[in-house]
This record gives sequence, structure tokens and C-alpha cells, in this order.
Amino acid sequence: MTSVLPRPASWLGARTAEWFRAHARDLPWRRPGTTPWGVLVSEFMLQQTPVSRVEPVWLRWMEQWPVPSALAVESRAEVVRAWGKLGYPRRAMRLHAAAQAIADEHGDQVPSDVVALEALPGVGSYTARAVAAFGYGLRAPVVDTNVRRVVARAVHGAGDAGPARVKTDLADVDALLPADHAEAAVVSAALMELGAVVCTARSPRCAVCPVQDGCAWVTAGRPDYTGPRRPVQGYAGTDRQVRGRLLDVLRGAEHPVAKTALDAAWSDGAQRDRCLDSLLVDGLAEQTPDGRFALGGTAAHTTD
Repeated sequence: MTSVLPRPASWLGARTAEWFRAHARDLPWRRPGTTPWGVLVSEFMLQQTPVSRVEPVWLRWMEQWPVPSALAVESRAEVVRAWGKLGYPRRAMRLHAAAQAIADEHGDQVPSDVVALEALPGVGSYTARAVAAFGYGLRAPVVDTNVRRVVARAVHGAGDAGPARVKTDLADVDALLPADHAEAAVVSAALMELGAVVCTARSPRCAVCPVQDGCAWVTAGRPDYTGPRRPVQGYAGTDRQVRGRLLDVLRGAEHPVAKTALDAAWSDGAQRDRCLDSLLVDGLAEQTPDGRFALGGTAAHTTD
């Protein structure tokens, strides 16, 4: 795709930032006083999970573990239990590992450098740049699905972004950011917010969009997107659902449970056993010496 933006890129960034300051959602991890650690925790939790589900868990998490070292000394079982129903519980274990690395290698301070952030367990390019921008107010292009959609429409005149192109996507967003670090961080947050609440995938609210008068897609008549799309993943009946059911049993038990308790969670024995095995391999569950099952990382096994 080539840029067909009818106005300079700086205009798009400035207009979006102005809108964001007036209309941004009041999310707890955006409030003054939120530490880079709080931002990192929010980014782990927000991966493929709606804001409404993340907010109460994040608030409890930050009260219980306000600094990385507090989480680092916690048992893996308690971390997974506190993760609750956010989904993809391996994220909880990766965040736990990241907290240990921050406590041990960075003096309990989340690093601000993107390269150092990417070296942390479970932290990829997006999360590293998000922490640099939103945790430290630095100029770092932050690219997620929402941002890619805004750029595809406003800059390139396309209905959607199509498959990710990492270098090109980063360059596209970088071109929209001002040189000033603090203002660039605001633009990064604004582009993401615009894609999340206005320039949505299925029902874009162009009438209230702050950049609709300069949007290349609107100017072109909002043409339909005809390129390749990512397949929509279902949930019902998948291994992910079964793993969640099994973890629910383990999270809700004060002591290790017998295999029969897990058998009752899902009727398909072959699928259930396959998923239980994957939880054991991932370290999310473990088997006690007497043959029962518990959350992975349980501090002590008993034969009660």
C-alpha cells in the first residue's frame, strides 16, 4: 500500500492527540501515578482480553503486587489463581517470570529501553514499545490491530490493514509521530484509542471521527476491503475451552484434587486428557506424589 493521505502526516497525529485529550476513556492504568510496572501488567492482561474484564483484575493485582519483586516471590500457583478468568493463563506465568527478571537484573525497576524490555520473558516488540511509550512517555511507535486499521484507512485509503508487515507497519506509525517524546507518546495512545472506540473493524463511527475530513478511506468513498483476512477463531469445544475448565477446577480447590474431579469437567475423555497433559507440560498444572493434581507451582504438596 502507498500513502494517499490528503493532508500531511503531522496533521493526523496532532488532530488525533487533541481528540484523545478530550475523549479518552478513564482507564486505571492511564491515570497519573501509574508506574511503568503497572503499564507492563496492563499490557500483559490486555492481550486478546476486553478492557472490561481486565480492569477489576488489574486493580486487585496492583494492590497485591505493586512492584515486580512482590510478584516475583509469589508462588506460580497463586499467580495463576489471581489471573482468574482472563484467559490464556500462560501470560500469568510469563509475567511472573518477567517480574523475577526485573527484580533480579534491573533493581526492581522496569527498564525503559525497548531492547532491554524485549529481553524480558514474555515481552515482544509491541509490549516493549507500549511500556516505553505509555510507561515512560518516550517516542516509540506502538502498533497493534487497532492502530494498523486506523493507518490503513486514514493514510492508505484501505478498508482494513490486511496481514501484518512489521517493518512497514512500524515505519507507517513512526511517520505520524512528532519528534517530542511526550507528545509522541500521546499520539501513540490516541491512535490506539481511536481504533478501539471509533475506527472499529465492523461499524466505524466516521461521523464522530476527529480525522474523517482528512481520512483517505472516507475521501475514496469507504471502499470495501477485499484482501486476505485472518480467520476468526472459535472457542466452544476447543482445547482452549477444555484447558480453561480444568484450570477452573484446580483454581477453586484448596488442596490437590483427584483425577475424577477433572474428569467431571469435560465429557470427551481423549480431549480432556490431551488438554490435561498440555497443562502439565506448560507448568500450569502439576501432579502430586500421590497422583492428584494441583495448580503448577503449588508451594507444598500434601496428602490431606
